[in-house]
Amino acid sequence: MDIKEFNDDLLAFLTASCTPFHAVEQITQRLDVAGFTALREADEWQLGAGRYYVVRNGSSIVAFNVSDKDPVSSGFRMIGAHTDSPCLKVKPQPELQGEGYFQLGVEVYGGALLNPWFDRDLSLAGRVNFKDKSGAVCSALINFIKPIATVPSLAIHLDREANKNRTVNPQTDIPPLLMLDAADPVNFRELLLAQLLLEHPVCAAVQVLDYELSFYDTQAAALIGLNEDFIASARLDNLLSCYIGLQALIADDSQNSVLVCNDHEEVGSTSAVGANGPMLKSVLQRILVSDKDLSRSMDQSMIISADNAHGLHPNFADRHDGNHGPRLNAGPVIKMNANQRYATNSDTSSLFKHWCDVAGEPVQSFVVRTDLGCGSTIGPITASELGVKTLDIGVPTFAMHSIRELAGSCDGYSLYRVFQQFLAATDVGVKAV
Repeated sequence: MDIKEFNDDLLAFLTASCTPFHAVEQITQRLDVAGFTALREADEWQLGAGRYYVVRNGSSIVAFNVSDKDPVSSGFRMIGAHTDSPCLKVKPQPELQGEGYFQLGVEVYGGALLNPWFDRDLSLAGRVNFKDKSGAVCSALINFIKPIATVPSLAIHLDREANKNRTVNPQTDIPPLLMLDAADPVNFRELLLAQLLLEHPVCAAVQVLDYELSFYDTQAAALIGLNEDFIASARLDNLLSCYIGLQALIADDSQNSVLVCNDHEEVGSTSAVGANGPMLKSVLQRILVSDKDLSRSMDQSMIISADNAHGLHPNFADRHDGNHGPRLNAGPVIKMNANQRYATNSDTSSLFKHWCDVAGEPVQSFVVRTDLGCGSTIGPITASELGVKTLDIGVPTFAMHSIRELAGSCDGYSLYRVFQQFLAATDVGVKAV
């Protein structure tokens, strides 16, 4: 896969992956084409050498290669990322009708940068649970695709301090506007039922029971810049890492290797499908059979937590430590924090630098300014759950948690090449002398 093919498919993946459910759907489609076998957690597994994946809740996935090497003695090469991004989620009773308009009440998911959500062409997607004609409770994904909503800004004439001191009240300022008010009260579930039958005409749905729906920006992912130096897209944090890890896993099956893409990272990872839940450990135990084997295997294993890094913003360079300002298209970033907000240590960072050297790719480092707080990732969580060597890295990005983020158009492919070296590595240990 060359960089053009990589970026073309990446753009398609980002545009189609408008919710975690749709992201996992896109991942499974690519795994199926690559010859991976879908497993169900409820079934007994008979795992010979081969390629497999398992999905939980439709929003988290673990895909893995079982090689001819004994995983107890050779360990696993693992890559972790997350499928969720900050967004606006529709409330259970969302109908808002007044002043001649129909709006939907929303809840902010994760640490969203709210101002960029104004004046965008928004659509709606996610999972709908319904009852069919037989009385069975079913679920299906829907995606309105076309722009059906917007959050209009207040004109500056009505807020003269808007460019100096405008704040966003998430309860009152951001309910999206969908249409003029109808003569009769609008039932949102009836609107969903119509969309469900439009997208899935054979589903025989008769009643919408519940849903998990998110608004998203309809502008497609794109290469931008005078020389197409940048990728602009929603949800780069962290679907970019999911895609890079996916392509690396597909490209190499020489070792026992794993890709885990968890939901709920943006809200703390504590769920049945989050990194602080049992999913990854459960899959590894089923590959290895016994807890004793898991402990032995983890000693020979390593996981790379891939989550975007803060690039040095040319307009706000003072927000970075002077010696640790990653630049776009200058290579993947090793993320370090003395207080274990990132799980990198000198062993794991040295190994990553070695694989960058072998791949012929540059590498950068990020440490947050000492007078600023530091975010975190699934890295420390997974390290504490499994007791495995862990590294935190990411592709440098601008506008993280905005409705549209920016990354370098070369950095994703660069990290893909380094991941190939990692997944093919015969040893992930550092020799003590």
